[in-house]
Amino acid sequence: MSVLKAKRTTSKAEFVNTANQLYVETLNFLTRLSARYSRLIAEDIAHLAGGVVDQAEMANSIYPSDDQRKTLRKAHLLEARASLKALDVRLTHCYLLMMQNPEGCFTNSKGVQLKSADAVEKLDRMAESLGLLIDKEDELLRGVTKALAQAKKQ
Repeated sequence: MSVLKAKRTTSKAEFVNTANQLYVETLNFLTRLSARYSRLIAEDIAHLAGGVVDQAEMANSIYPSDDQRKTLRKAHLLEARASLKALDVRLTHCYLLMMQNPEGCFTNSKGVQLKSADAVEKLDRMAESLGLLIDKEDELLRGVTKALAQAKKQ
């Protein structure tokens, strides 16, 4: 049975779903890099996005039933957040590189490059979407970490 939208709350494991979504959108963003830049930076950035997913999954798989498990879960949450922050910086660098030649990032189904203004608009939408996901994931990770710290005090 489904829950009314107005009655829904954020799942305690939503940080895992958001990390997965962030990974997919990051890879989609990186495919827009030119081949020369892609060879230099795309793999490292994809590893950072994968690190966020991996650490979030590891943290989620640890049930905080004792102090040792709580400490381990918190360590994974902190690693996920550190990877997220580094990913944010690296994606900003990618965006700046792509803005040097935005029309080179997009071609239509016939292989024709988009006009500069259209390419800039599309690139901005992709970057904004990634930025919102990064902010959401950061908020979720901080919330889970805070809840874990409060549970530790009890």
